[in-house]
Amino acid sequence: MMFFAAYEIITIAEGKRSSRLVPIDRFEPTEDQAAIHTRITAPRAPLAMGERTIRLDQPQVMGILNMTPDSFSDGGKYSTDPARAAAIGIDMAAAGAAIIDVGGESTRPSAAPVWEGDEIVRTQPVIERLTRSGAAVSIDTRKASVMDAALSAGATMVNDVSALMFDTQALALMARATCPVVLMHSPDAAKTLHDGPAQADPLIETYDWLSDRIKAVVAVGIDRARIIVDPGIGFGKSVAANLAIINGLSLFHGLGCPLLLGASRKRFIGALSNEASVEHRLGGSVAVVLEGAKQGVQLLRVHDVPETVQALKVWRGLRDQALS
Repeated sequence: MMFFAAYEIITIAEGKRSSRLVPIDRFEPTEDQAAIHTRITAPRAPLAMGERTIRLDQPQVMGILNMTPDSFSDGGKYSTDPARAAAIGIDMAAAGAAIIDVGGESTRPSAAPVWEGDEIVRTQPVIERLTRSGAAVSIDTRKASVMDAALSAGATMVNDVSALMFDTQALALMARATCPVVLMHSPDAAKTLHDGPAQADPLIETYDWLSDRIKAVVAVGIDRARIIVDPGIGFGKSVAANLAIINGLSLFHGLGCPLLLGASRKRFIGALSNEASVEHRLGGSVAVVLEGAKQGVQLLRVHDVPETVQALKVWRGLRDQALS
């Protein structure tokens, strides 16, 4: 569904950034550029998630299911009722979500840390129910013990907002596992996720950070083919930084890994729409999803599954008609 006719070649020299457009028929790459070109154009292999296979030749929706009392959008809705939460997750899958992402700790700014035992109690019963229903389940956590419990309960993906930097046992655990793992960028991944210096060039610095992190993770035995990258929209980033990264999402294909975009209902959407409250950010969330789809993002993590799936179906129908 995706094609392009030119590259934007970005150069950083002596702290200054410049760029130029080069049509594909005049592209004479250096050795490094040729390697990036190969990563950009290579098909992304399907995700093997237990008995489920998630194809990445079209954008797929990941539904958010937070078992927390304090998440910024849906905290407290069903955090004490695993059966109801699982039913919501099953509804998401029925509405078209390819993956259900279950989390037991809020990662919003200033959120209180959660003991790993409580996180397991919150998430494991829901994962077990969802797995029995046939859903593909991801665990959203930074703690190795929670990852381990979730994988034992039937989860088949780990989504770590700290890129396996928060818990010193997480790298070894994921090296032993065989499931896909999401590595997300944040300015202070090993600690608070949100603190850290402002980025002078958010797009380039986030790309370089993820590139370095992929190398470090592969070095301990995690197959690159299992890695998914997330630029971390909203994590320690200004409105301008978020917009720069979203406008440049296609750059991240140069990493050679599937790309996950999680911008649903986030603060920058409210900042751009008269400080709209969380429950009134659906339109902005769908707008960001469609921009991600246009730039080839494979996984779109959202709260509003039916609306997002419908928007993507219309987007795909328009592209099908245009290309045919």
